[in-house]
Amino acid sequence: MGVAAIKEQLPDFAKDIRLNLTTVTTAEGCPGLSLAQVLGCALACAWASKSKTLAKELLDESEGKVSPEAIEAARAAASIMAMNNVYYRFVHLVEDPDYGTLRANLRMQVIARPGIDKVDFELYSMAVSAINGCGMCMKSHAKTLVDSGMTKEAVQSAVRIASVIHAAAQALSIAEEA
Repeated sequence: MGVAAIKEQLPDFAKDIRLNLTTVTTAEGCPGLSLAQVLGCALACAWASKSKTLAKELLDESEGKVSPEAIEAARAAASIMAMNNVYYRFVHLVEDPDYGTLRANLRMQVIARPGIDKVDFELYSMAVSAINGCGMCMKSHAKTLVDSGMTKEAVQSAVRIASVIHAAAQALSIAEEA
């Protein structure tokens, strides 16, 4: 069913989210990104937002549009950023420069070898980092993306996807509680 099924499940109080979902799940609505990049970001964000419903429907939407490798990379981005965003948010927020000089001593091999184009993995990681609220990671991913030739509009598109997917996950969770 895909995005249409998600929209049907969103309650009336989330009308704006429903409308935005239509926009951020298309290449036309996300300047600078291909459809595969849009859907890869959306999948990573669904997993980062812990929404089985969104992940299932976005997987349906992605069938034949996103490679199996990109789907696995989206899972990996949600997973590795769950760890990195906590660690680097601490390093940033504790405001003690000594922590920034210490070795993280965390395995992050998937970042070096994500199994897909590194720019696409950076996009997924950027979107997940926005959901997780890690300013240090967002700054790093945004710089890497722009240095790799992505436009700032494309970076913004990834964050817009994150904001809408996360809001949809919240709206679905709220509706389940009612």
